[in-house]
Amino acid sequence: LKWLYRWPLFIPFIVAAQCMRTFVAKNGLMNNTLVAAGLLEPIQTTSLLDWRGVVITFVWKQTPFVALLVAGAMAALDRSTIEAARNLGAGRLRILAEIVTPQVLPTLVVALILSFVTMMSGLSVPIMISGESPTMMTVDMAFRINAYGDYGTANALGVLSYLMTGAVAWIYLRRGMREGGRP
Repeated sequence: LKWLYRWPLFIPFIVAAQCMRTFVAKNGLMNNTLVAAGLLEPIQTTSLLDWRGVVITFVWKQTPFVALLVAGAMAALDRSTIEAARNLGAGRLRILAEIVTPQVLPTLVVALILSFVTMMSGLSVPIMISGESPTMMTVDMAFRINAYGDYGTANALGVLSYLMTGAVAWIYLRRGMREGGRP
């Protein structure tokens, strides 16, 4: 299971998008499996080749990356606080929520920021999943230039994406400065 779970780390976004096109389509592997299991009738199947497919693809692609970072942070935790909580009668869920999660939260924030920036640069996934109806900013920028020659709108969308990414980078840098001991 470990090697299967880590596959998305080594699969390029364009390959992941093509795989998801065949997985979440109306007659794709997911719907055919649900029909074969008797959970759906063939008439009830729907295509997820829209924003939902894009979200599924990005989550599938980025989950192992985030999990590896969080697992590393959890492995580096001081076990004495967990043992102390366990000795005082705390259950597993309470230890996870009140002891472990606050300690790995900085790593989780970094992982989410890096995933956000990666998703902002992923042009192939939205085009391949959502087809001729671009819905994400990077896809809309390419569509504006290629279909209409509308460089003004594409540039405005580019500036907006730079501002969004800049805001996330600022949060990342502020967090790093706080951890480094600077105010």
